[in-house]
Amino acid sequence: MRAWLATKFLHLMGWRFVGRLPADRKAVVVAAPHTSNWDFLFLFLVSNILGVRLYWMGKEELFRGPLGPIARALGGIPVKRSRSTNLVQQMVDAFARRRELVLVIPPAGTRRHTDYWKSGFYHIARAAHVPIVLGFVDYGRKQAGFGPIFTPSGDISADMDFIRSFYADIQGKFPAEKSRIRLKAEDEEPTTT
Repeated sequence: MRAWLATKFLHLMGWRFVGRLPADRKAVVVAAPHTSNWDFLFLFLVSNILGVRLYWMGKEELFRGPLGPIARALGGIPVKRSRSTNLVQQMVDAFARRRELVLVIPPAGTRRHTDYWKSGFYHIARAAHVPIVLGFVDYGRKQAGFGPIFTPSGDISADMDFIRSFYADIQGKFPAEKSRIRLKAEDEEPTTT
């Protein structure tokens, strides 16, 4: 019933859902371009269409007090963000503990333009041995859903070229706020010994 209602709601707004998730329901989903709070509504509708619970990371302070149960009910996973903790390892451990985990990460880290994506999504998927799914909300075509599913190869430049080619025509709600799809590691000079 929830899937039917979500599909109808998207249709009434003139939108449609496209794509799929991996069968084993373990993946890191890239959420891009992320330029509006409205993106969350589409993500919620897509999760209902697929009948899958989507998870997201939030600073552990968000899960204290009366908002904690609400944040967890909405799929939040508390993480420690201090410099002495390893966020990638925290998420790898979460994948190891769960039978199913579809973790949504907006790699821009903000709804505003940035020159670089954060690389955590890539390193989490690689270390947890789970695929990356290219999730999107395309306001130009009025489509929301999931694009290609791929396993990160370890060749960051080649994998990012693949990601850039997919998102090249995807339009966020506020196109001027779309972040540049590039990791800092792609611009760093290789060190020689």
